[in-house]
Amino acid sequence: MKVCFLGGGNMAGALIGGLIRGGVPADRLCAVDIDPAQRARLHEQYAIVAFETPQQALPGCDCVVLAVKPQQVQALARSIAPQLSGQLIVTICAGIGTGDLGRWLGGHRRIVRAMPNTPALIGQGVSGLYAQAALAVEDRRAAERILGAVGSVIWVEREALIDAVTAVSGSGPAYVFLLIEAFEAAAIEAGLDAAQARALVTGTFVGAAALAAQSSESPATLRARVTSRGGTTERGIAALEAGSVRTLAAQAVAAAHLRAIELGSEFGKDQE
Repeated sequence: MKVCFLGGGNMAGALIGGLIRGGVPADRLCAVDIDPAQRARLHEQYAIVAFETPQQALPGCDCVVLAVKPQQVQALARSIAPQLSGQLIVTICAGIGTGDLGRWLGGHRRIVRAMPNTPALIGQGVSGLYAQAALAVEDRRAAERILGAVGSVIWVEREALIDAVTAVSGSGPAYVFLLIEAFEAAAIEAGLDAAQARALVTGTFVGAAALAAQSSESPATLRARVTSRGGTTERGIAALEAGSVRTLAAQAVAAAHLRAIELGSEFGKDQE
């Protein structure tokens, strides 16, 4: 399978790097970007050919990954439609539905919509994938291989759930970074220096997340095991609960979810 990435930004670079580390030869990958500096970076870093236009890259490709900004998708899709010959299309563009994309591609239906997240940059991403039920098993496996090169993947059965994936895991790293930022500041306020605060807080988040990922027990059970009656953790958890941490988490996901839906409506309209 030869894969062409339309857009050469950070996520495309992460996927390219992950595929190469997974054994895909560099000559089976190519990219397109209008920025000469991006093309040079991709060639230098991954030894792939990077083109200026899609028309130079599409011949001979089996799969096309759309990795551009949502507002750029419609014009790009319309421009490449005449050059397509039935390739699998994988889109990682937030908010763009498969129906709209298929229409801009001239009725193309061989599409997978995916939402990765930024930990993909270090091979620790998680991606949500959606495709219509009629998509071939081989195409699903191909999409899994591409997104799985940078972490884990889950399939959702309804396209609307991709907006929920966007709100939870797509935006989620920023929620975690905000918490790390807040707890680092609190650690410094408690008397630790900045380096100590960074090591303790990030180490705690990484370790706790790894424990939760590897354990068969629920987060609530794991939390209860740390929370001794009358101890320090119980007092800290009480403060978080008093601050409505659960409500704030729900509000954050709901707000991001709504914005994902809005993006689909905004960028899914046909341009005049």
